[in-house]
Amino acid sequence: MTEAPRTMQRVCFLLHLRPDRVDDYLAAHDHVWPEMLDALRDAGWHNYSLFVRPEDGLVVGYLETPDFDAAQRAMAATDVNARWQAGMAEYFADAAAPDRAMQPLQHYFHLA
Repeated sequence: MTEAPRTMQRVCFLLHLRPDRVDDYLAAHDHVWPEMLDALRDAGWHNYSLFVRPEDGLVVGYLETPDFDAAQRAMAATDVNARWQAGMAEYFADAAAPDRAMQPLQHYFHLA
């Protein structure tokens, strides 16, 4: 019996950095904790990328996952995510934790 391929949801989201903290935020991502990377993978975050527009701090994130809501819940349940989000909060314009300030975009077209 062969397993049916999983449908992957493509997710794109926006975040907003404080423009004066962009360089510090980028430097923090030079050494993402291995346990944070493992937690993301275990929670179902695949093909995850972050992009930044340095002049105004716009961050665009992209990931693929079978179920984005489940992937977010799985990350929210980890201690490492709570610690990471607390450390990243100082870089963001929004007072909410970065993972709660995500603004998902509507996916409407894909060319494979």
